[in-house]
Amino acid sequence: MAHLLVVEDDPQLRGALVRALRDRGHAVATAPSGMAGLDAAVTSGPDLVVLDLGLPDVDGAQVLRMLRAVSDVPVIVATARDDEPEMVAVLEDGADDYIVKPFGAAQLDARVKAVLRRLGATGTEEPLRVGALTVDTASREVTLDGAAVDLTPREFDLLAHLARRPGQVVSRRELLAEVWQQPLGGADKTVDVHLSWLRRKLGETAQRPRYLHTVRTVGVKLTAPDTTTPHRPAPDTTTPHPTPPDTTAADASAPDTTTPEHG
Repeated sequence: MAHLLVVEDDPQLRGALVRALRDRGHAVATAPSGMAGLDAAVTSGPDLVVLDLGLPDVDGAQVLRMLRAVSDVPVIVATARDDEPEMVAVLEDGADDYIVKPFGAAQLDARVKAVLRRLGATGTEEPLRVGALTVDTASREVTLDGAAVDLTPREFDLLAHLARRPGQVVSRRELLAEVWQQPLGGADKTVDVHLSWLRRKLGETAQRPRYLHTVRTVGVKLTAPDTTTPHRPAPDTTTPHPTPPDTTAADASAPDTTTPEHG
């Protein structure tokens, strides 16, 4: 049974959706406005949110962006707006699916199940893989080249967030909002310190990155190492010992100082 949150301002439609989804085995909570829906999504932790765009207080697209700043909960946008540019914009803002009104309860139920199925039957993700790095969010275990990596809970959350966006630059502000739950921002140094600890446990440094790459003044991204470029060992910084002079070869021009024998 999935726990759903329906954010819809039309009371008749909201009631119909609740009845239809409950008849199909879901537990359903509702919110009549954007801010109420945002609060419920953050505090109650539903498995999925069904979000209308035409809300009375805040447009649903803005609610989606605010929700994405603090949560990865799956979202299906259900709206009468059917123009393609808006659909694309909403999906790029983080919606997992888009359904246009009017729609049948069976279609919505099928889309709910499809989205949850992509996350696993219990709402958990499949293990995230970036190169030889595997992040299992269900067991909260990390392996690199088959060997376990011991991380603190915060380090794990940080790595998992980056692994969900491989190759994408993630800003420190987003990391503070989603990993540290500080949507209004915080100290960038906090992120930098945890990234430093994470790099050390992954066997790399900021100067010689393999997976974690800093994009100056923008953020950080997690990418698989480039296997086509051979790994360059660190330069030898030891001071070489001076080579002693070769004293075995006599100088051919030196005079012969031996005393000749007298017969």
